[in-house]
Amino acid sequence: MKRLCALAVCCSLVGGGAPAELRPLDVDLELVLAVDISYSMEIDEQQVQRRGYVNAFLQPALVNAIQGGSLGRIAVTYVEWGGSAAQVVPWTLIDGPDSAARFAEELRLRPLRRLPFTSISNTLAFSRKLFQASRFAGVRRVIDISGDGTNNAGVPAPVARNSTVAQGIVIDGLPIMIRPGSASIPDLDAYYAECVIGGPGAFLLTVKDLGDFAGAILKKLVIEIVGPEVSGLERGALPLERVADRGDYNCFVGEEMQERRTVQ
Repeated sequence: MKRLCALAVCCSLVGGGAPAELRPLDVDLELVLAVDISYSMEIDEQQVQRRGYVNAFLQPALVNAIQGGSLGRIAVTYVEWGGSAAQVVPWTLIDGPDSAARFAEELRLRPLRRLPFTSISNTLAFSRKLFQASRFAGVRRVIDISGDGTNNAGVPAPVARNSTVAQGIVIDGLPIMIRPGSASIPDLDAYYAECVIGGPGAFLLTVKDLGDFAGAILKKLVIEIVGPEVSGLERGALPLERVADRGDYNCFVGEEMQERRTVQ
């Protein structure tokens, strides 16, 4: 009897593979929403930013974009970051208005907080680990990172970008250019374009007024869900395949600013 049981176990391992409940669930998209909560983000900016993400998941346009995919479902997690990063809402399957509303409500209930420093690179590294631990298998994997300043902690942003893109992960950007902060620069959108975003179809949208936050967040999420080509976004507006440094843009401007503050 023991031999028969052992043989049955062996056959199941060879022929059956992993149990269905242990296999990753296929989704159209695995999306990390990485949101800046560094000290340079004022409280009113944080409040509007949070409401923008909450409200976006309550919009029919976003739900329709999800259900219009080949599988009709995505997986999303919400991360907040400064010098370090933390997962605020865990990986969540969204396949319709009910699951989208549950995600929005869980996010709405999370308290606002702030963190010192601005480390885009640490956030990208943290997000890569989240994909590795995810119980989902996305046709596409995207990190949507928003922020109002340059990298000033951890390894330089292009190093983390290159490591991330090399794993087949796309990085999109939402540079926030509402008001100057300790880590901000006048051409933050150029910094994100040259030093942060990368991968096939990578793009960025900017926020230059507090009233534009909600609309920019919704538009960006819909584009990421359906894909930039399907969304109708002009191809000329999409900086593609930023895997290595380009041109003579100074991607170390944030680190240099931090060094000057340290020696003063």
